[in-house]
Amino acid sequence: MAAPPALTSEQLQARERWQSRWNLPILIAALLPLFVTSPKSRGVEVVVGVGSWLVFAIDLVVQLRIDPDYLHRRRGKVDVAIVLITFPFYLIPGITGGSAILLLARLARVVRVLVATSGLRCFAARLGKVAAIAGLVVLVASIAAYQAEHPTNSGFATLGDSLWWGIVTLTTVGYGDIVPHTSAGRFAGIAIMLTGIAVLGVLAGSLAELFHIQAPSGDEPAKASAPEEPAVTRPVEPQLATLHAQLQAVELQLHELAELIRADRRKPE
Repeated sequence: MAAPPALTSEQLQARERWQSRWNLPILIAALLPLFVTSPKSRGVEVVVGVGSWLVFAIDLVVQLRIDPDYLHRRRGKVDVAIVLITFPFYLIPGITGGSAILLLARLARVVRVLVATSGLRCFAARLGKVAAIAGLVVLVASIAAYQAEHPTNSGFATLGDSLWWGIVTLTTVGYGDIVPHTSAGRFAGIAIMLTGIAVLGVLAGSLAELFHIQAPSGDEPAKASAPEEPAVTRPVEPQLATLHAQLQAVELQLHELAELIRADRRKPE
């Protein structure tokens, strides 16, 4: 199959405008269901699930209107797969399960948005691979702990609660509000704790570099105490024009002086 044609400048501009307006709703639609997947809030869960799917579907329709060949591109195929996987099949009687696949599909949609807007590349460039590894460990361990603890532990009522526990454990804060009871949950906690100890120093250094809060070096105080050079307040071109005028005046005066000397020499003695 031949590759789809490249987008025109008008299509690129239209897609950029649409993504600048719609990326935030997509991120909210992908992440919000993680915090409302509880049997006690079935009605809210249905509304949020259907609403998030509609956000994905609207984005796909608009992308198709901007680019008729969108389904033949890799990004379009990913979006179609996510729309199909995240369809609220649980509304159909007799169909249950698939929560893990639904979670991965929503997270894939988040990653797709971040990659499209260069957010993920900027994040990786600043914090490095260590942050990505730590995030992956927290995500996998939190999902594993949720699957193990959810049936018997009320602290892991939602995936959001499990992710909260994973982040708190990674940062070694340890609030103690959510505690795993099963062996699988505790092993997941151990994996997160070891990861936090290993990468916390590296992440702190990266954040210090990001926010420019590094400690001053030995020669910086000397630089601070040295007098600053006077700033050039006037533009360069006016200064050159003034200098040129002054040189012309000096040249004119030298010419007049030379004429006076010649005239003085012509006088009879």
